[in-house]
Amino acid sequence: MGCTGLRARAAQVAREEPSLPRIARDLRTPRTARPRRYLMCPPAHFKVTYSINPWMDPAKPVDLPLALAQWEDLRDRYRSFGHTVELLEPRPDLPDMVFAANGATVIDGRVLGARFAHPERAAEAEAHLDWFRAHGFTTVHEPSHINEGEGDFAVTASYLLAGRGFRSSPLSHDEAQEFFGRPVIGLDLVDPRYYHLDTALCVLDDAADEIMYYPPAFSPGSRAVLSRLFPDALIAEEPDAAALGLNAVSDGHHVLLPQAAAGLFEPLRARGFEPVAMDLGELLKGGGSVKCCTQELRS
Repeated sequence: MGCTGLRARAAQVAREEPSLPRIARDLRTPRTARPRRYLMCPPAHFKVTYSINPWMDPAKPVDLPLALAQWEDLRDRYRSFGHTVELLEPRPDLPDMVFAANGATVIDGRVLGARFAHPERAAEAEAHLDWFRAHGFTTVHEPSHINEGEGDFAVTASYLLAGRGFRSSPLSHDEAQEFFGRPVIGLDLVDPRYYHLDTALCVLDDAADEIMYYPPAFSPGSRAVLSRLFPDALIAEEPDAAALGLNAVSDGHHVLLPQAAAGLFEPLRARGFEPVAMDLGELLKGGGSVKCCTQELRS
C-alpha cells in the first residue's frame, strides 16, 4: 500500500472511533490504585442552621442518622480498597466539621493549616492543627491568609492548583508556594454554586497530571490556563457538575463520586477508571459530598 493509501486508511480508522477520547487510545497500561491515608470527621453534630453557600438552606431539616450512615458507607468503602482512614473528633459547636477537606493541605508530610472565611467555621482550623500536632506532624504552618484547605487546593504531579474568588484569598497562593516549594496555579471561580475548587475540579491521577473539571465554573482566563495545562482533561457537563459530581476522590483507579453524576461514569470507564457511586445526599444539604468529607494526608 502506498503513502496515499496509508493516509486514507488512517483517516478511515479515525472516523470509525470518534467516540473514544484520545487519552483512552494513548494510555495502554492499566490504572493502579495507590494506598492512601485520609482524615475524616463523623457528622455527629451535622446540621444546617446558617447559610454560607448556595446549597445550604436552614429550612430543610437534616436527617442525622441518615447522614451518619452515608458517611460511614464512604469511610468503609475507603477501607475496603485498602486505604487508611484517620478520625478527627467532632465538636458540638462546629456542625460543618464533617467537611474535613477544608481543614488543611498536607503534602510531603508538611501541613498548611486553614484560615476560614466565615466566622461560623473559624474554630475548625485550630481543631485540625491540634490533631496534626498530636499525631506526629512536625512541620505545621498556621497561615496568615485565608485558605480553606483542600477545598481550594488540588495537588497534581506538577502543580498545586489553587481556587479563589469566593473563599480563599489570592494571597494564600504565594504563601502555599513558599511553604510547599511547588508551583501554584491560581484559578478564578465565577459561579457561586462552585464556591470551592473541589466542587468544580477533581484530580483523577496525581501521578500524571490528569483531571476532570467543569469549564463554566471558571473565568475565561482560567479556562484557557486549564485547557493549556491539561489538554486531555475530562470535561464535565452541567447536570453532572450540578450534582457535585466533581466533588470526587480518586486513588488512581477507583473514583468515588456522587451517584447522581451518572453522566461521568462511562467517560471515566473509557479512561480506565472504575467509578464508584456514593450517596451522600444528606451531606449535600451542607454543600459538600465525597471530597469535602475527605482530606488526604500525603507523606
